[in-house]
Amino acid sequence: MGQKEVLWAAALALAPLAAGADAAADYAEHCASCHAENRLGGTGPALIPETLARAKNLDQVIAHGRPSTQMMGFADELSPERIAALVGFIKAPLAETPVWTADDIAASREMVADYAPAGKPVFTADPMNITLVVETGDHHVSVLDGDTFDVLDRFGTPYAVHGGPKFSPDGRFVFVMSRDGWVEKYDIWSLREVGRVRAGLNSRNIAMSHDGKWLAVANYLPQTLTILSTETLEPVRVINVKAQDGTPSRVSAVYQAPERKSFILALKDAPEIWEVATDPEAGPYYDGYVHSFEKDATEAFGAQEGLFARRRIRTEEPLDDFFFDPGYRNLIGTNREGTKGVVINLTSGGKVAELPLPGMPHLGSGITWDRNGHKVMATPHLDEGVLSVIDMTDWTLVRQIQTNGPGFFLRSHETSPYVWADVFFGPHKDEVHIIDKQTLEIVKTVNPAPGKTVAHTEFTKDGRYALVSIWEDEGAVVVYDAKTLEEVRRLPMRKPSGKYNVWNKITFSDGTSH
Repeated sequence: MGQKEVLWAAALALAPLAAGADAAADYAEHCASCHAENRLGGTGPALIPETLARAKNLDQVIAHGRPSTQMMGFADELSPERIAALVGFIKAPLAETPVWTADDIAASREMVADYAPAGKPVFTADPMNITLVVETGDHHVSVLDGDTFDVLDRFGTPYAVHGGPKFSPDGRFVFVMSRDGWVEKYDIWSLREVGRVRAGLNSRNIAMSHDGKWLAVANYLPQTLTILSTETLEPVRVINVKAQDGTPSRVSAVYQAPERKSFILALKDAPEIWEVATDPEAGPYYDGYVHSFEKDATEAFGAQEGLFARRRIRTEEPLDDFFFDPGYRNLIGTNREGTKGVVINLTSGGKVAELPLPGMPHLGSGITWDRNGHKVMATPHLDEGVLSVIDMTDWTLVRQIQTNGPGFFLRSHETSPYVWADVFFGPHKDEVHIIDKQTLEIVKTVNPAPGKTVAHTEFTKDGRYALVSIWEDEGAVVVYDAKTLEEVRRLPMRKPSGKYNVWNKITFSDGTSH
């Protein structure tokens, strides 16, 4: 009798077993080899609630597999009842909160053995006008020539890329991150992957330091900020994130603040904003009360200074989803309920203003432009069909533009008179509004794929073309002439989500979310 028959005989002898025990046994037999015995991921992604929060039809994936991946189906081996129990098992919280240390990160590091950097681009296209298209349908990125729209390369990524890729300041390298913490480095000049490392177990996004030396990874699990060397992908610092009262907090997001030579952190579970220095001369920053009786003498607690020194900015409540003014002097964050925006001055740490922004504003997709001599910013709302336009001179609400549904992304370009806004949620998800920056009126609504989800615009380096995604598994990138607003080309893609032009990103182009 083989091992499997012995297990079945034992199971029948002890029947009826608890459903949880059956699911645990099924996981061990069918899933652990790819997803690890502790469910934290291996060749396959982590199977824990934190990474499965947005996953749909898990029973169908287990039964029939996932196309274009190594995930096979188990419908011939597992009954629907056992599959349902297995879904419940992987959605259940882990018995203990896992840790992921600097040693764990270093051990996960995988560099491509035969990678050799090219001395110059291996293609003739303008390296500053390369656009990367993240195709989540089969976990790849396409490298587009921004002039001809030819695909120069198509490389595999870790499972479920999350958050926007980040480019080195010279535009040569790009870093992409997956929801379960894998960070991949890719050499655009060489069209080659350089390596990858797992910086966390459930991660939110990444940010590049002002000098291109460090990459910060915001983690939900564990509750840390991981800082990697961009050159080697080795961990150089893992910072446990705790509020001043000792309460651990997840990191909602990390942002680059180049003028400030720092990273800015949004904390999910604490009424604080963190600033982590990328300047070796930074600080000192003090956590506690500072009192001095003598000249040049300081008595204080919790001082940090130098590279990666941390500064706390206390707020009245936890703030999330940050937007920064062009000089990174102020940020706008939303409260947990998504009913208002709060403006915080990053130099003083004080609150400057509150903005009435009900309907869950998505500030992370906000953009700015010049209007009537004033700098304005606009944000979509996830729960309401409006765009809010804010005067950044006095933080007043200029107007709320009515749209055909709640939107997700805004985009523009300094050469364009228009803002492109999708209406990602709701029955008009197949539309994109084109809005005049000065009149704030919708001048045209395009519908490139009736009944399909259409979202996320990106411009070429010179602003001549606007690229829009048909966000479907058998989707496409639709190229529009940014002046005539007419379609000029359609590129088939596998659920193209985000598109990222090298020049627009590294120059912080006006109209690009940062």
